Amino acid sequence: MISPVRRALLVLAICSFGLGTGEFVALGLLPDIAGDLGVSVPRAGNLISAYALGVVIGAPLLTAASVRFPRKGLLITLVVALAAGNLISAAMPGFYSLLAMRFLSGLPHGAFFGVAAVQAAKLVPAGRRSRAMAVVFAGLTIANVVGVPLTTFVGQHTSWRLVLVLVAVVELIGALGVLAAVPRSERVDPGSPDAPHLRHELGAFRNKQIWLSLGVATIGGGATFATFSYIAPMMTEVAGYAAASITPLLVLFGLGMTFGNLIGARLADQYDMSKVIYGAMAANVVIAGVFYFGSSSKIASAVLIFLFPFSNTMAFPALQNRIITLAGGAPNLAAASMHAAFNIANSIGAWLGGATIAAGWGYNSPNLVAVGLGLLGVGIAVYAGQSQGGSVSVVRTTTTPERVPEPEPVQSA
Repeated sequence: MISPVRRALLVLAICSFGLGTGEFVALGLLPDIAGDLGVSVPRAGNLISAYALGVVIGAPLLTAASVRFPRKGLLITLVVALAAGNLISAAMPGFYSLLAMRFLSGLPHGAFFGVAAVQAAKLVPAGRRSRAMAVVFAGLTIANVVGVPLTTFVGQHTSWRLVLVLVAVVELIGALGVLAAVPRSERVDPGSPDAPHLRHELGAFRNKQIWLSLGVATIGGGATFATFSYIAPMMTEVAGYAAASITPLLVLFGLGMTFGNLIGARLADQYDMSKVIYGAMAANVVIAGVFYFGSSSKIASAVLIFLFPFSNTMAFPALQNRIITLAGGAPNLAAASMHAAFNIANSIGAWLGGATIAAGWGYNSPNLVAVGLGLLGVGIAVYAGQSQGGSVSVVRTTTTPERVPEPEPVQSA
């Protein structure tokens, strides 16, 4: 029998899976979308950028606008909005209408993950927060293992429009799961000092440690996306794999993300979060350097395509837990901002990686970008740890953390 806490985390992970698949669904179907709409593949790639831009803008704005809404209802609303965005996108007749719809579809994405992270943290004791949040975000990493390859296969044999409809169905199933399994938060009188207020959420950003954490997420995440954005030509042109091998290699990459996320969460709950971040990011720098020199070997590339995302993703649960802890009684906007940071990282990493390729440095040169960004991320993380004095300082606000029903004891998230 699944406990109520695990059931709630599971349905949030299902939502996360749907959102993650919807975010990256265009990656494997760009040629099909481009051909159907009569545009070039690079131009169709703007659909991915439009969604990411929606995430960056929507994460803070929607979270700020809805900070006083009950979390359960807000989660359902955001997931239904994402499902509606995918359904409407599937019906768009031309490129520009689809481009606008992909931007609108991305707006609720970051807000959902911010609210879901806070909700997951509230369901478990403080010593298990990282693991609870990692279960939710496991849906996002599993989307790269199962969702993206599966939707690519289905879309190539049917239609990319049908794939968007299927993604919307998964999201609606997740919304029904939230309705059935996620507990309601205790109602707070809007006039009460315990009620959430936008000024308190914004006040959390007076703490420079929150900005440093967002900097680590942006720069460190950029290291991942520098390599990930060009992993297909790296494997075919440098390692010598056939094009048919790209899908299983991407699955291997997704597995590295999934296991790194889960193991990093356990480490973050058991050890000092700053040290987990240092260790994971330093390991990523080393692995990116090895990847640059070892990418011409098929065997080495297969191993490194797992280890690279594994080491990078290990830092994410600690970063998410750290920023929620730093924000104290006003965690919603800070948590949502993490996902805006990762989407900015996506753009930075892809742009810098592409720049090195365009400069003639080779398809394995994005790994050098990963090394450089990784070193910069480690530097920011070390500075944050030293300036904070070795302990996480929680922002004091006039609010208190939202009260939810006491969860039953759990052995693991």
